[in-house]
Amino acid sequence: MPRDLRTITASDILPLDQYETIRRDKKQEAILRKKLTRIAVGPYATAMFETWDSMWLQIQEMLRIEKGGETQMADEIAAYDPMVPKGAELTLTLLFEVEDEVRRNLFLRTIGGVEGHVHLLIDGSKVPARPEGDVERTRESDNKASAVHFFHFDLTADQIARWRSGEGQVMLAIDHPNYGHAALLSAETRAFLARECF
Repeated sequence: MPRDLRTITASDILPLDQYETIRRDKKQEAILRKKLTRIAVGPYATAMFETWDSMWLQIQEMLRIEKGGETQMADEIAAYDPMVPKGAELTLTLLFEVEDEVRRNLFLRTIGGVEGHVHLLIDGSKVPARPEGDVERTRESDNKASAVHFFHFDLTADQIARWRSGEGQVMLAIDHPNYGHAALLSAETRAFLARECF
């Protein structure tokens, strides 16, 4: 698996029978990885920083569930490879989770446009989120935000150096008028993402 090339190709994907032999180990690795990459931002938002490994596992799992063969593989790679960090960026899946369906629908209608209110603060330097360009994430008809968002954070060399230094603070923030929350990233999370993404 050429993780160092920062892309996923068909040659990286294991046949289903081979994947089954390592699946338990890969799922265990994912649990450990999420301890460093999953962050709560306020009461309803969960952020998950993505890596080559998380996107590879997602593709393998989708193929395992749907068994769509090579055609599906091409579609899954096209969907998930863009979320593999390409060397000077971080990528993030952001989920808004409210258990009650009625309350969830009401809440999502209050945070329309939230995709323009997500950013990293790296030792005071602001890095706005760039939404993945696959679909619009706020519905025009009723201003309802999607429950799932995919983001890129494009970092400068100086911001990467500050991140790697371990000094200062790194925060993930949402500053929407109806949802203003931030979360501090731990030193362990910073170190892990520096190794995996830069």
